Amino acid sequence: MENYFQPSLPRDRLLEISSIGLAHMGDAVFELLVRAWLCAHGGATGRGMHRAAVSLVCAESQAEKAEKILPLLTEEERGVFRRGRNAQIHTVPRHASRAQYSEATALEALLGWLYLRGETERINDLFCAMMEEDAHGN
Repeated sequence: MENYFQPSLPRDRLLEISSIGLAHMGDAVFELLVRAWLCAHGGATGRGMHRAAVSLVCAESQAEKAEKILPLLTEEERGVFRRGRNAQIHTVPRHASRAQYSEATALEALLGWLYLRGETERINDLFCAMMEEDAHGN
């Protein structure tokens, strides 16, 4: 692979990556999407934008957003999500429950898997569904 900005790993290579590895990638993907979303919806100063980003990428928020997209997932995507949720997590942040952190890890694993497959359009569709209420101020 030579284009790391738009990867497209084969299925067998993706299966070799742990759920935690996929979540590590997905964490970066989600952060980038959130920052782009905040810029597109404007109005925030540097400090305000940082606070808004932190509130959207925290485990509680990610778990809530994951629940919104579960009905939209394909069977294969649900499998990746389940695999991420069942990952062996040894440390949970103080502000999140173990269940919330597991859901957030599952969401990140799914996003990482889709990104490494080169499915950026699918990621965008799911992200838009996650952010729908936030765009309307709810």
